[in-house]
Amino acid sequence: MRSLISVLRAGLLVAVVAGPASATPNCLRDNKPYKLAGDRIEWTMKIAPGADCIQGLRWSTMQIYKVELAEEPKSGELVLVGPGFRYHAKPDFAGTDRFSLVVVGKNRHDEGKSTVEITVSRPSSAIVVSAAADSQ
Repeated sequence: MRSLISVLRAGLLVAVVAGPASATPNCLRDNKPYKLAGDRIEWTMKIAPGADCIQGLRWSTMQIYKVELAEEPKSGELVLVGPGFRYHAKPDFAGTDRFSLVVVGKNRHDEGKSTVEITVSRPSSAIVVSAAADSQ
């Protein structure tokens, strides 16, 4: 009986893990790192309507103490998750959106903060159609 329960639990875990992911891969690309030195940097995000973008904010030489929301998005939903965030574009997302984060931490040996301003836009229609087809 105990082995049957273990097999059922393992099967349930595989079913949960193997479920379809709704996050947009590579929604933030080619963005330069911030320095935690009082700097302000701009990133761009491309995301399909109704999709999610999950993004960490830590670079290899950094420790993140906290992430604060400086400016909320107007057209999407943003949730801060540890040293990162999850942005959800509304199903009727069109045009652009924008939000800002303040990252506080240590880069190598120096403590500081940076402001990351993120502009969100839709990808080309060919990618939007492909993303919509994948979610069905």
